[in-house]
Amino acid sequence: MAVQSASRVPAARCFPKNAAPLRPEREFVLYWMIAARRTRSNFALERAVEYARELGKPLFVLEALRCDYRWANARLHRFALDGMAANRAAFAARDVAYLPYVEPERGAGRGLLAALAARAAVVVTDEYPCFFLPAMVAAAAKQLDVRLEAVDSNGLLPLAATSNAFPTAYAFRRFLQKNLRPHLSEFPKVEPLSRVELAPFGGLPTKLRERWPAASDALLNGDAGALARLPIDHAVAPVELRGGADAAARALKNFLDKRLVDYAEKRNDVEASAASGLSPWLHWGHLSTHDVFRALAAREEFDVAQLSTAAHGKREGWWNLPAHVESFLDELVTWRELGHVFCTHVRDYDRYATLPEWARKSLAAHAKDRREHVYSLDELERGATHDPLWNAAQGELSTTGRMHNYLRMLWGKKILEWSPSPEEAFERTIELNNRWALDGRDPNSYSGIAWCLGRFDRPWAPERPIFGCIRYMSSDNTRRKLRVERYVEEFGPRRARAVQRRLI
Repeated sequence: MAVQSASRVPAARCFPKNAAPLRPEREFVLYWMIAARRTRSNFALERAVEYARELGKPLFVLEALRCDYRWANARLHRFALDGMAANRAAFAARDVAYLPYVEPERGAGRGLLAALAARAAVVVTDEYPCFFLPAMVAAAAKQLDVRLEAVDSNGLLPLAATSNAFPTAYAFRRFLQKNLRPHLSEFPKVEPLSRVELAPFGGLPTKLRERWPAASDALLNGDAGALARLPIDHAVAPVELRGGADAAARALKNFLDKRLVDYAEKRNDVEASAASGLSPWLHWGHLSTHDVFRALAAREEFDVAQLSTAAHGKREGWWNLPAHVESFLDELVTWRELGHVFCTHVRDYDRYATLPEWARKSLAAHAKDRREHVYSLDELERGATHDPLWNAAQGELSTTGRMHNYLRMLWGKKILEWSPSPEEAFERTIELNNRWALDGRDPNSYSGIAWCLGRFDRPWAPERPIFGCIRYMSSDNTRRKLRVERYVEEFGPRRARAVQRRLI
């Protein structure tokens, strides 16, 4: 249930996580930054600033990085650390106290949140429906003796505006067309710290600072040796792509300037690179969906009044914008937020049992069909299959942390075809994606993986071996539809061998 307040932040985005009171006698307002890891267009930060002003308190921001989350590795840590470095600079420019804490060993951060919350008048954090974050926030809510409030900055539509998950993108699109309009006038402040005077922060006690010191300059600035000392998986190495708000802003501008115009026609073209490529920054919270929409709307001179009044569920025609813009908005808003809503309402979103009943029945009926090729997880991870295109897709994921959107669908379909069972295929796809992808462990990761096995889709004919009624894709068909020769050359055997050597 959303909390009612006089806040500028919409009440539908604010969730009390416990029944503990405000503690106005305490020292500061604490923003526990866990998902919206940015200083721009961040409803949670805006809410924390409101509390700080109302209570006349300093604002203290904690952004922590654990070393014991599943799939913790050097690639993911490096991207997150880039974001922390950018946040440190942004908060310093506004004289806001900020603690970028990175666990040097397993369990070292235990007790930090409680120690800070014991000095806080209120704790604000991010509402996020996926991975270990909901359980972590729920556990903290039980332990803290001060109000813990989570704020939803996930998408254009507040998660609380929905009461259930949706079976298809079409059904969710119709819901958006009926309900999104009023929320397009409820955007977060671009700069919630701009022209804001907050009480000065007097500092933390020496014992607390010594027990939980801020991440070193070396670690935040990209020193390889500092990163190598952390107890995480170093076989998954950092990539060239940098995290942080500045890198995200450059990526957004580059896409809007150079590739958006071709998005509708060439998004699936493997060698055209017309996709947005924004998912890593969106996943890590370095980029806001609201900022993406703002930038797009400004370019197109969009006004809410031009929205169609028809809730027809179609991909085109509702925004009344050019086809390439509507195509991108369908991915950014419909498909992205469909995944967030599903994870919000379906607790076991990452379990095979939550696939549609028709899909599970069809896959079960073909579970014992003969498989011409069956590969181990290790062979898949190394890109050691008979299929050069699939190996190249895995090579791209392993070496860059990303994969072409169209090929990611083919990639998941072939894992189903080459695994001993559909249940194992589901688990393998999650494992490979979440370990290697910068945008893994995300509602959209689980949506895309489950889509390969029927979620958000419909039964397809003709019924096929192994796949049953699940939508079929093949490398041969992909080669006939798309140019892939340069892609296979770039990410094929040579890249795969390099990854293999690193894994041995």
